[in-house]
Amino acid sequence: MAGFYFVRPSSLCRMQWFVCFLPSVLLVCGASLCPCERPELCQQIRPHRDFEVFVFDVGGKMWKSYDWSIVTTVATFGKYDAELMCFAHSKGARVVLKGDVPLTHIVDRDNRTAWIMEKVNLAKSQFMDGINLDIEQAVDEGSPEYQALTELVKETTEAFHREIPGSQVSFDVAWSPKCIDKRCYDYVSIANSCDLLFVMSYDEQSQILGDCIAMANAPINQTLNAYEQYLNLKIDPKKLVMGVPWYGYDYPCLNLSQEGICSITKVPFRGAPCSDAAGKQKAYSWIMKQVNSSLTGRLWDSKQQAPYFNYEDKNGQIHQVWFDDPESICSKANAVKSKGLRGIGMWNGNILDYSDEPVARQQTAAMWNALLGC
Repeated sequence: MAGFYFVRPSSLCRMQWFVCFLPSVLLVCGASLCPCERPELCQQIRPHRDFEVFVFDVGGKMWKSYDWSIVTTVATFGKYDAELMCFAHSKGARVVLKGDVPLTHIVDRDNRTAWIMEKVNLAKSQFMDGINLDIEQAVDEGSPEYQALTELVKETTEAFHREIPGSQVSFDVAWSPKCIDKRCYDYVSIANSCDLLFVMSYDEQSQILGDCIAMANAPINQTLNAYEQYLNLKIDPKKLVMGVPWYGYDYPCLNLSQEGICSITKVPFRGAPCSDAAGKQKAYSWIMKQVNSSLTGRLWDSKQQAPYFNYEDKNGQIHQVWFDDPESICSKANAVKSKGLRGIGMWNGNILDYSDEPVARQQTAAMWNALLGC
């Protein structure tokens, strides 16, 4: 039976056999016991929020320092943390699973159904409020995987809405619907099926077709033009959540011109001759420390509306670091409101400096505040 896991019953389980094998729930013994101090905190969050602040959490206890006055949904990409679920529910925020599966596996309908029910049952057993589908795999238009992905989103949404009333199903999409990274999805059908599209408006240099140079992770014009592309597909703006990066890219420069242009190594990716894989992702907390000892201090590119700086490493190598900060994020957050989008979020909530150091606290608060615009 799809989604069924047999566990040898303990003596307690034998006494509560009816709990362990409720129809359609299929939970192991004890899995449905509420871990919260207050049992009502295990009830799923159902109320609709007009404005979403969608947070990806990758594990640990950093979540205790989030700005819970604005958080509405937390997608858990780390280990399951019952304490996080209980706390989020106490703040009226949803907690949703991560959903990722090889598309070749779910071309088969039975495999697809089994995977969906496994996730539904897991969400129930952990008292969670939905699922974030993070696929990000290359797909050719019209292929079996193309159709399977479209069906996966539709069937997952139907199953979660049926089994967990009020639950939320979101799907992560590239910054543009133009087959970015060869992700040629049926964006219109997917948007119509699920509750939200989380638009990953970052890693926008994953395919560099022009000069191989360091650039902003999410330049403003490129970012906002891509939302027009989604809207031109007649996708409801209230289904679009803008994702912003709380990280940057550290690029070793092959050459730094007098104009400050940093040439980078050619690292091909999915058909493009160059990519941001020539650099390394760096957390905002690291960036704020590194900029203070840099060669240039914080610089601002008015065209891309993004900050950057240059530094020299211990081996004498010049690096250029591009990132987002409250100034660059504010203009994007303002666009969320002007375009009538559903909300904003970030990758990821863990990579700010949540220490008690006064400057770090100020920087961290500014990043959270920037999500609401300026």
